[in-house]
Amino acid sequence: MKKIVECVPNFSEGKDADKVEKIADAFRGREGVKLLDYQRDANHNRSVITVIGEPGPLKEAVITAVGAAVALIDMRVHRGQHPRMGAVDVIPFIPLRNTTMEEAVELSRDVAQAIYEAHRLPVFLYEASTADPARKNLADIRKGQFEGMPEKLTLPEWKPDFGERTIHPTAGVVAVGARMPLVAFNINIGTDNIEIARAIAGRVRHIGGGLRYCKAIGIALKERGITQVSMNMTDYTRTPLYQAFELVKTEAKRYGVNVVGSEIIGLVPLGAIADTAAYYMGIEDFTTEKILEARIME
Repeated sequence: MKKIVECVPNFSEGKDADKVEKIADAFRGREGVKLLDYQRDANHNRSVITVIGEPGPLKEAVITAVGAAVALIDMRVHRGQHPRMGAVDVIPFIPLRNTTMEEAVELSRDVAQAIYEAHRLPVFLYEASTADPARKNLADIRKGQFEGMPEKLTLPEWKPDFGERTIHPTAGVVAVGARMPLVAFNINIGTDNIEIARAIAGRVRHIGGGLRYCKAIGIALKERGITQVSMNMTDYTRTPLYQAFELVKTEAKRYGVNVVGSEIIGLVPLGAIADTAAYYMGIEDFTTEKILEARIME
């Protein structure tokens, strides 16, 4: 591949493995596209697929995957703990190799238009792909979720970038955009009290006065009897993962509970893990250039 773009579409299905496999099939066996990873979570009722490819083949694969999701997922009966507004909730494009952010933006807009034309699924542009400050933040677009979206679309400021002021009856709406790499980082808390997890999330996230490049919500993991602070780290170079981990531990002590584990959803940049390892090991002046595998791959 000469030009490589990453795409991390999020689908509102995490319980039915067969449906997730059918959606993932859209990325298999395609020249110019490589499926790197996919994970489904029953509590979130959500799946995250990570794929890379050249712009043209990647565009076609994404449009096919959206078609599969529209056919398989009925948002009228969807229940899950992660906020969502459509069968395909969000489709971000991230420039990786020999590709600029401007090219990723152009690709995202082409894909957004094609999604509506092919599947009649209304699309909002977000992050670098929109010029509207009110649509930069995905959470602002998603506010109201699937159930509140029909009314939201009637507001003058919330006409979709592609499509009419009417949701797809079973698939809702989708956000498409270009952005820098994001780390989906979840920290598990040793309590079943969801209000504690929500309170911690409220103090950790930027909008609540917490870490600048952190978004967070509290989620219950009922089958495990614990809760979770589910975070999106939108710029790990400015807000490292270890800062989020340490702040969650500190806030958990306020309620007499402990952190019992953490997880990464999807793939994570090497720099994010190396930075965290260097912090906990106290390594001075450490960079990824000191990692053997990183030097081999140069």
